[in-house]
Amino acid sequence: MEKEKERESFSLPSMENMDNQGLTNRGEEPDILEITRNEDIGNNLEKKSELSIFERGSKQPFSKARHFYKIHAQLFRRILLGLLVTAYGAYVLVACILNFQRALALFVFTCLVLFFLAYRFIKRHYGEKLMRCVESSENPRLWLWLKWGLMAVALVGLILWLVLDTAQRPKQLISFAGICMFVIILFAFSKHHHAVSWRAVFWGLMLEFVLGLLVIRTDPGFAAFQWLGKQIQIFLGYTEAGSSFVFGNTLIKDVFAFQALPIIVFFSCVMSILYYLGLMQWVIVKVAWLLQVTLGTTATETLSVAGNIFVGMTEAPLLIRPYLPDMTSSEVHTVMTGGFATISGTVLGAYISFGIDPASLVSASVMAAPCALALSKLVYPEVEESKFKNKEGVKLSRGTEKNILEAASSGAADSIGLIANIAANLIAFLAVLAFINAALSWLGEMVDIEGLTFQVIASYILRPIAFMMGVDWEDCPMVAEMLGIKFFLNEFVAYEQLSKYKNKRLSGIEEWVNGEKQWISVRAEIITTFSLCGFANLSSMGITLGGLTSMAPIRKSDFAKVVTSALLTGACVSLVNACVAGILYVPRGAEANCVSFLNTTSFNSTTYETYVCCKELFQSFTLNNMTSPEFSTNTLANCCGLYNHSICF
Repeated sequence: MEKEKERESFSLPSMENMDNQGLTNRGEEPDILEITRNEDIGNNLEKKSELSIFERGSKQPFSKARHFYKIHAQLFRRILLGLLVTAYGAYVLVACILNFQRALALFVFTCLVLFFLAYRFIKRHYGEKLMRCVESSENPRLWLWLKWGLMAVALVGLILWLVLDTAQRPKQLISFAGICMFVIILFAFSKHHHAVSWRAVFWGLMLEFVLGLLVIRTDPGFAAFQWLGKQIQIFLGYTEAGSSFVFGNTLIKDVFAFQALPIIVFFSCVMSILYYLGLMQWVIVKVAWLLQVTLGTTATETLSVAGNIFVGMTEAPLLIRPYLPDMTSSEVHTVMTGGFATISGTVLGAYISFGIDPASLVSASVMAAPCALALSKLVYPEVEESKFKNKEGVKLSRGTEKNILEAASSGAADSIGLIANIAANLIAFLAVLAFINAALSWLGEMVDIEGLTFQVIASYILRPIAFMMGVDWEDCPMVAEMLGIKFFLNEFVAYEQLSKYKNKRLSGIEEWVNGEKQWISVRAEIITTFSLCGFANLSSMGITLGGLTSMAPIRKSDFAKVVTSALLTGACVSLVNACVAGILYVPRGAEANCVSFLNTTSFNSTTYETYVCCKELFQSFTLNNMTSPEFSTNTLANCCGLYNHSICF
């Protein structure tokens, strides 16, 4: 086309020149301006022709390079990937050589990635061959004996472990009795007693116990979750960079709304980025695969419960939104139970900002997933034929965001509704609690009952449950109060109350003041942290119904039928989790050397260690009617200056 235009433009001036020549031959004088114009047009066309030839010549190397890259694109990608892997391997090797302890987390992460890559490679290239070998050698009777044999070995091992481990700590047997009590109660209220899948119940509870054993009792697991909790704290600390710029340093240190709620914005932004990259979906699928293989549950319900470890009760069902209309009532019950039994990653950061132990929060949320599947199948067994027996038909999408910046922005924007919901609930529930307490106090005064409050009533009603979880009887009233607040009001308010008790203990104030207990023991704190970890409260029923109904409106009546049962089951999941923590918890770390501590401390301020050591000193003096020669008289005087005791008068 360009050449044709050039020919046309060239022909026009030639025709005009011919006309001018004809006019000249006829004796007419040609126009000087017209001749000059025609000459300029010809010169310009010649220059354009030369430029187009030069441009075509200069573009040829680029087009050849682009064509060469398209042909060998896969080779270039492999070379680039090989260089990156080699560089990363060299980096890990150098880090491990310089300081292996410092690089331990990087080494473990690398080993996990290599393991899953190897598993993916074997599954892709040899998976079908291995499955054919297994199917050809499959003997139904052999597999049945193998399954029952593994269950028997696990059960006998659990009994032997309990006998040996609780010989020195009989208090742990109370927590084990609590698990048995909750299982019996839930079975009594089961929808279909004859259809209970005891495989799901047994392996769900066993998997929960194994996870708890790994996290709470073993040193590597405890250290790993402690390290993970600290990293989460450090990571969430970066929120101050944004919140201090927006609100100022004074507000984020003293005001709750500007201290805890911005963490939700930051965490929601990060989670949205991870979802855009596909990392969260990958982790959820791996966790769901493990739960599905061991418990025998369907793909949809397992994926939703696995997602609840990381996201909330309304976000997790979005993973299986296309399948909700076709799910059975038992599967819907499991989806709801998983939402009630766990907490989301966004509010996890807010609870950590209260001062709650992060390792206990993370482990409680992880342990709740198999327990939720087990107890849900105990309360509402499957009696219908599910359409989702395997996970091949369930796929997870990566979202609609176009790039990582849009994902970060949408994640931060989506958290605004959650923040408003939390702030509104806190204002409303705390105000309602104050009003209820004032009304109960007024009613109590009419019959000469002083100090009647909602917490007091809850402490009496729920005290047996707190005791069966393994809490000391003297701590049961305070733990029962928090359980009542969590179930009838909000877990946010309950965790805020727990943080107050913990701060009082760490500040070193006396345990009893005017006959009133000021804080609970460390063991009770851990058990309470597990028992409060979940969204099982009355207000969550409306949130769950609203979220699921918007996803599958045709199942609205089915959702309403099972939501109450799922709420109570989710609450029991948290209580069973607390019982497992009560069985496995043991004091960690060497006890403080009170002699050296009291002889070296300045006594300018009280701490928990100061209280413990001064209490030990008072007990030693009471038993021996004299101080130990290792303690100086100034030490006793300093302890008496901080704490009241009969020997001080």
